[in-house]
Amino acid sequence: MVAARRVITLSIDPDQCCALANIARSRTEATGRVERARIILAYLGTPSAYGVARQIGVSQQTVMRCLERAAELGVLAALDDRPRAGRDAVITREARAWLVSLACAKPVALGYPHELWTTRLLAAHARNHGPQAGHPSLAKLAQGTVCKLLAAHEIKPHKIRYYAERRDPEFEPKMAEVLCVYREVEMRRAATTERDDAGEIVILSYDEKPGIQAIGNTTPDLPPVPGTHPTTQRDHEYKRHGTVTLMAGIDLLTGTVHALVKDRHRSREPTQPQRRSRSFWTITRRTSRRRPRPGWPLSRTAASPLCSPPNTVPGSTSSRVFSPKRRAQCSATSVSTRHTN
Repeated sequence: MVAARRVITLSIDPDQCCALANIARSRTEATGRVERARIILAYLGTPSAYGVARQIGVSQQTVMRCLERAAELGVLAALDDRPRAGRDAVITREARAWLVSLACAKPVALGYPHELWTTRLLAAHARNHGPQAGHPSLAKLAQGTVCKLLAAHEIKPHKIRYYAERRDPEFEPKMAEVLCVYREVEMRRAATTERDDAGEIVILSYDEKPGIQAIGNTTPDLPPVPGTHPTTQRDHEYKRHGTVTLMAGIDLLTGTVHALVKDRHRSREPTQPQRRSRSFWTITRRTSRRRPRPGWPLSRTAASPLCSPPNTVPGSTSSRVFSPKRRAQCSATSVSTRHTN
């Protein structure tokens, strides 16, 4: 007597059917996923395991296993292989923790001349000193295994990322004053009505770049010549003219850039662009630790943390000078600027 044909009911929606069709036509998916997707699609059209097996070219048992998994896990989850136990881990958890702690230490502290670890140096050190530290599983540690262990813990001991150390205890009030200046820039730009001080207030964001090498040519440049040399030719020899300092500031209201080039880099040079303006606010960085001369036309100062590089002592200055009309309104008196060492 012939047994009744077993029919496996699969629940599938149109989105899953479209995903199965895309996987079945894909050329980049794994072969196993493509084959199982074709089995499920063929079974939906012809609910016969024997007919699907002949159509796909696999055994009937393979079709039945795929359909049972699709009915149990879902049609898309059945495309992947089941997770297997695999081989037991050779490197113990204690050995992995020891290797990670070693990667977080400096190689100079262990007698190496290297500033940073490399995966090859780290693997060699673990092979040589791991068994002595009680981790015999590291005796045959490979460099690729070190890369996988470090990637699993998101550690990159071979790279350096710089940060800014906060050394100024008055960072918050100084930052607030500088941000207030930028806020006033936005308010002045947004204002559309005429102001009594229009054209008299200038807000400069100022900085300087010292130590620029000034070099000159010893011979004139040769222009391009068709058929001989297509580019401008310049002699390799050059003449040194020392170093210069570039001081530049951008007007935050108009976008105008004011620049000066000076041969010397002293404490008086940064004030020369400011003296050209009748009324100005500046956000500057301190250029020198020398004390300025008395009588400079600067008033109330505060440190600016936005312009200080991380490798210098904080103490940038945000200098504010008012026009004569505004000075009379505020009853403010001009005092000389003092730079702290």
